[in-house]
Amino acid sequence: MALPDIRQRSGYLFLAVAVGHIILISVQVNSRSGVPLLQAVVFGAFAEVQRATSGAVRAGRTVWDAYVGLQDVHRQNDALRQRVSDLQVALQRSRELAGESESLRRLLGLRDKTQWSTRPAEIIGTSATADFRTLTIDRGTADGVRADMAVIVPDGVVGRVVMPSRRASKVQLLVDRSAAAAVMVARSRAQGIVLGSGEALLRLEYVSTSADLAVGDQVVTSGIDGIYPAGFVVGLVETIEKAGGSFRAIRVRPAVDFSALERVLVVLAGPAAPAAPGAATPDASAEKRE
Repeated sequence: MALPDIRQRSGYLFLAVAVGHIILISVQVNSRSGVPLLQAVVFGAFAEVQRATSGAVRAGRTVWDAYVGLQDVHRQNDALRQRVSDLQVALQRSRELAGESESLRRLLGLRDKTQWSTRPAEIIGTSATADFRTLTIDRGTADGVRADMAVIVPDGVVGRVVMPSRRASKVQLLVDRSAAAAVMVARSRAQGIVLGSGEALLRLEYVSTSADLAVGDQVVTSGIDGIYPAGFVVGLVETIEKAGGSFRAIRVRPAVDFSALERVLVVLAGPAAPAAPGAATPDASAEKRE
């Protein structure tokens, strides 16, 4: 094993001598630009190292900047999503307030227009079953509400009070299967009775066989039942079935959307009679202003 080592050492020594010789020659030999060849080679090698190092640093900096920017984009997206959610909630609230304002405006318009003494009320509950179509309002006997008082909205008749308590009352809707109201056709003045059926449409009965009646006719209260004031809209005639000169079935679609009610007016009393000369003037509008 000693012989190969001696040969390898000799080879290494020869290689070192040759390289050293080349280096010495390079130092003495100039390149075309006048710079020693060894110096030019060493400078070129270090320049490539610097170029590679600078490229690596620049690439790393670009990746880092992109990562940091991406994190900022994520934070901005989260903030924008939260902002959009807040704006959507605010928009829904604004729409709700606008709807409430419009409902109040129409109710106040009806109260000011009618000559009847009325009391505004808010709906606080509805019937739990479809067999009894009722709702509960936040006005009771303490507010002057009594049984059989009519309940109306700007669109028309809602129903009547059937069970008042001190601070709340139950209102029977016109569509309740036991509800009824005296009505007449606004165009021909033909009279009849509308009956609730527990469904979406009302039945119009007790109409004379010679009555002038057509689909689309407006049906209003006649006032002869002593509950509903005359002239309030009940609905429109939707279908008429006639056989042998007599009416078999007349259906009326209510003017009121009972599923969208929020506030109503309770009719407390009819128009006040004119005051006698010299008598004290009652504050007839006091109840209306509430």
